[in-house]
Amino acid sequence: MKRLAFLTYGFVCYALGMAALVYLAGFIGNIGVPKSIDGPVTSPLWLALIVNTGLVALFGLQHSVMARPTFKNWLTRIVPRPIERSTYVVASALVCFALFYGWQPMGGVIWNVEETFGRTTLHTLYAAGWVGVVAVTFLINHFELFGLQQVWVQLRGKEFRSPKFVTPGPYRVVRHPLYVGWLTVMWATPTMTTAHLVLAMGMTAYILIAIYFEERNLVEFHPEYAEYRRRVPMLVPGWTGPGNRVTAPAPQKSTVA
Repeated sequence: MKRLAFLTYGFVCYALGMAALVYLAGFIGNIGVPKSIDGPVTSPLWLALIVNTGLVALFGLQHSVMARPTFKNWLTRIVPRPIERSTYVVASALVCFALFYGWQPMGGVIWNVEETFGRTTLHTLYAAGWVGVVAVTFLINHFELFGLQQVWVQLRGKEFRSPKFVTPGPYRVVRHPLYVGWLTVMWATPTMTTAHLVLAMGMTAYILIAIYFEERNLVEFHPEYAEYRRRVPMLVPGWTGPGNRVTAPAPQKSTVA
């Protein structure tokens, strides 16, 4: 009965996680959702800036803190290990829903591409960013990343084993293709509003900080990652300058860890 309960919990968390991702695509792209990143301004600029910055900070803290091994070890004292990842997924979904609900449109336009080719190109890049994000999750084990594999393995009475360090496809070109996809999603827009800029800048800062801690943990658990990091650029293919370094590892990562 407990195993079945864990499986049910895992599927519910997965469904909520997927719902949050689908809504996020509409939210950032201003496509087909009741409330998106832009809309009528209802609050003073200073208040909207404080609220939105706080929501982005909440997103970053939850994703980063809950992904750290120290927090995971603490959490599994309370939450059974097979559903630890599912708990992370549902917490991430709830934080996303809080961001959607509390987000304050801010007005103002930073840039606006009016030419048809330019707008089409940026919309295409936005869609490609989402395709890349989803595709990369399957390359590094989508179902483990979202907690389903863990609850399925325990249902069968087996012990879940952490994935080995691998570098499939795009991981041979950059160390963090998942984050490349997220950065594309955040910045590829023909109309960059003030609110969109706040989200894009906040998420970019979160990603760079997350990479620092993530790589440090990955080097600790996968010593071979140090050599991988030396050979493969962080985010920009072919870039070997200082921005290529952070601190340590890659492919076994969480969603936007």
